[in-house]
Amino acid sequence: MRWHLDEVFVRINGETHYLWRAVDHEGEVLEVFATKRRNRRAALKFLKRAMKRYGRPRSIFISLGYLW
Repeated sequence: MRWHLDEVFVRINGETHYLWRAVDHEGEVLEVFATKRRNRRAALKFLKRAMKRYGRPRSIFISLGYLW
């Protein structure tokens, strides 16, 4: 199984939050995680939660969004 990870900025009640998503190779959303902080701890928490539920992926593609 391959995962694609995506991160977007969203506004919830006027505050900026970070929305993380894990999508499998068939396009099905596996896990969604919203957090106020964008740091290593939040990323690891998201990945650990997804791997606990769905197992370890064969490969992970991380979307970088805009490249300047």
